[in-house]
Amino acid sequence: MPRTRRAAFLATSAFLVTLLASLIGGPAPERAEAAPAAFVHPGVLVSRGQLDFTREKVNAGAQPWKGAFDQMMASKYASLSRVPKPRAVVECGSYSNPNYGCTDEREDAIAAYTLSLAWYFTQDSRYARKAMEIMDAWSGVIKDHTNSNAPLQTGWAGSSWPRAAEIIRYTYTGWPADRVERFKTMLRTVYLPEVANGSHSNGNWELSMTEAAIGIAVFLEDRAAYDRAVTTFRGRVPAYIYLTGDGSLPKTAPGSGLDTRDEIIRYWQGQSTFVNGLSQETCRDLAHTGYGVSAISHIAETSRIQGQDLYPEVAERLRHALGLHAKYELGETPPSWLCGGTLRDHLGPVTEVGFNALHHRMGYPMTNTQALTERGRPAGTNNLFVAWETLTHAANPR
Repeated sequence: MPRTRRAAFLATSAFLVTLLASLIGGPAPERAEAAPAAFVHPGVLVSRGQLDFTREKVNAGAQPWKGAFDQMMASKYASLSRVPKPRAVVECGSYSNPNYGCTDEREDAIAAYTLSLAWYFTQDSRYARKAMEIMDAWSGVIKDHTNSNAPLQTGWAGSSWPRAAEIIRYTYTGWPADRVERFKTMLRTVYLPEVANGSHSNGNWELSMTEAAIGIAVFLEDRAAYDRAVTTFRGRVPAYIYLTGDGSLPKTAPGSGLDTRDEIIRYWQGQSTFVNGLSQETCRDLAHTGYGVSAISHIAETSRIQGQDLYPEVAERLRHALGLHAKYELGETPPSWLCGGTLRDHLGPVTEVGFNALHHRMGYPMTNTQALTERGRPAGTNNLFVAWETLTHAANPR
């Protein structure tokens, strides 16, 4: 099916599901309705209120925001001499091998977001124009993502693009209307069809893809795509982070096909002892676990900005996941029953958004997560889809 037709199909699917439910079984459940009546802009990961709070702190020279701002501005992503490297087909194999445009696309998307933040905090229009240049370059060229990592690559880049576009579109007046529409078309026809159907690979894939889908839905003001993404999120989070209330085995994602104990344990990297906060990828490595936990935080943050707060639904899982993994990142030796007593890699700069929401806004005590978050400040970027979250979310009350 051509991408334009696939996009149209996806845009109507949620409506048809709801309609069918009303015809054969009465009204659809209330929680199936997730999209706001009116979308908030800018509203992907960061709101105008959050941006204003950060700008006030940076201008006052307050820490940790000023240090985080200086770090961002010194990075390659804030460079006004950056030359975008768009290509029509981005081909990404497993672990980005082959890598035909994979790194270029992700880093150009992060650069567009970085420059949009730089514009807002400095009010120097050169940064806005450079962000637009990068977004326009890609929207005029890209047609597809191919090879085995295409869904994940699309999810990573597709998470950063709408963050940048939201800030430029709604806080700067110089983005030509035809280029805005071209960028929307790119998101609607190249990115959304690739991520909207989810994935039955490791959970970080589907969570990153869902983050992209919900951000794109906000920028496109596509209520059906937003609802579809929230439905996927609600099915995946309980299958990614375990709570003892789930029973003797973790939950499985809808459509996963995992229906035996052996299959579930194999999917959980061979781990057979389950505790609060354990992730489906903990025993794979902490880096991929960090991707999944970060995407959960990002999706919940966007939903909160949009007035449809998903944090209460995932708070217990998210706080336990952050706390469990932070404990071992801080140096505690893992017990022998946990991944054979060895945890690999590190979470990366992924704790600020969830920690701010759960601790500062919702009041959860999070000693280990707080210690790890403060030790890692200012949080930089993982060069994939996480960037500058001490700057945007540290103790941000808005």
